[in-house]
Amino acid sequence: MHVAAFAAFEPKERLRPFTYQTSSLAPHEILVKISHCGLCRSDIHLIDDDWNRSRYPLVPGHEIIGTIVEKGESVNLSLDQRIGVSWIRSSCLECIHCRQGDTNVCLKKTTTCNGNYGGFANYMIADSRFVFPIPDSLDSALAAPLLCAGATVYAPLRKHGAQKNHSVAVIGIGGLGHLALQFASALGCETTAISHSPSKKSESHSFGAHHFHTHDSLPPPLTFDLILSTVDANLDWNAILSLLKPKGTLVFLGRPLSPAQIDIAQILSLQRSITGNSTANRSVMNEMLQFASSHSIQPKIELFPLSQVNQGIERVKSNAVRYRVVLKI
Repeated sequence: MHVAAFAAFEPKERLRPFTYQTSSLAPHEILVKISHCGLCRSDIHLIDDDWNRSRYPLVPGHEIIGTIVEKGESVNLSLDQRIGVSWIRSSCLECIHCRQGDTNVCLKKTTTCNGNYGGFANYMIADSRFVFPIPDSLDSALAAPLLCAGATVYAPLRKHGAQKNHSVAVIGIGGLGHLALQFASALGCETTAISHSPSKKSESHSFGAHHFHTHDSLPPPLTFDLILSTVDANLDWNAILSLLKPKGTLVFLGRPLSPAQIDIAQILSLQRSITGNSTANRSVMNEMLQFASSHSIQPKIELFPLSQVNQGIERVKSNAVRYRVVLKI
């Protein structure tokens, strides 16, 4: 069938209408009629080729909600079932990581919207083994950002045992951070928001933060069990590390603009850890969606028709969005 999409043809250019013909379905594939797709900053990095790996024409979009309208012979899902598609399109399913369930770190994984055509379109082909049933209580527009932003913040909270009596800080109250506050609060953590913008104090509390600090008035050292940094910015990382308790962990969810300068003495004697995360494996993704449903966790969104995708991109680039853009197809 013919798919109507918006695509980037060159780095840093505005997206333009693009039509392509779908291939026949493999046994495990499905044809998805898309209703909504989130606009993630990673889509913009791909559009602009910031990571030097984009392939054009590039149809972005990896926070996809839609329904199954056609399926291959090996697919166990139902026609008309509402599903979500995330960043990872497939993995090898054979390596040690895949066998352990960690398909998101498979070295042969493929992505939904680079080398494959993503969700800024009315239809797409997806691998049924890497799509996720959407709980009935989740609104489609609000569920879309959970498939990337929600997974990215929920996975490290679960991995590092965030729970009642744990102290968690979230650096950056934006598209990732406002969801991280909600998940951490729902898990029972004592939650602190850290932002450059004093104006975000009230909203941070509405998202579940118990405390709010700016970078000019950081909490005292040895305060947190876990710190999630959601910002693409250069910060005083040694000052941030000093906020961790012994055996505490700093998780990078955003990329500093230049290599982080770390004083190793900060992690030696107190056995602090530094790690990173993007997205989640399939088990954690399903768990996150159910958790968001049962705890009424919702992103704050701005809704645009697909025809206005370039306006949405400009709002994200100018940091004017609070806090996620979702495209209605």
